[in-house]
Amino acid sequence: MNIMLFHSVYGLRPAVLAAADRLREAGHQVHVPDLYDGQTVDTVEEGRDLKDKIGTEELLRRAIVASAPYSDRGLVYAGFSLGGSIAQNLATGDEKARGLLLLHGTSDIAEGVSVDELPVQLHVADPDPFETHDWLSAWYLQMQRAGADVEIYRYPGAGHLYTDPELPDYDEPSAEQTWRVALGFLESLREH
Repeated sequence: MNIMLFHSVYGLRPAVLAAADRLREAGHQVHVPDLYDGQTVDTVEEGRDLKDKIGTEELLRRAIVASAPYSDRGLVYAGFSLGGSIAQNLATGDEKARGLLLLHGTSDIAEGVSVDELPVQLHVADPDPFETHDWLSAWYLQMQRAGADVEIYRYPGAGHLYTDPELPDYDEPSAEQTWRVALGFLESLREH
């Protein structure tokens, strides 16, 4: 599969590059754009400040520009937290999207979006302060109404960005389970 993988609000950190390598080892082509132009941060607060300084529209523009050379091949969009939000926005606007892999984050769904059975897999901590149960229930229903084929996996006791070994949220058993399930999901997309 051809995968476009977007980083979290922390920027393009080693954990994102390691995830891309893991996906490559499974036989996927992976593109990892740096939406922050080389900047990384150490805290969520710094990340939010940087995201706000760049602006949501500019981040989406950068993501679209990075994806454009590959989108005609049918991309799987993927991302961590903020990157998941960006991936969702691109996938729901790309009629050739092959799939959507969300790690730790979702986004609002625009009115009238139709995705024609787009395979979607979401992995989130349970509970997650940024992806509450009420939010996820509404999100799931909206994605289903849009035509997506959605699977949600919840990880009790894990922190928000539990797949990043450099953050306090890290939960190794949950991270390894996430990667096993996600790699199976990506393998299933090859068959279609």
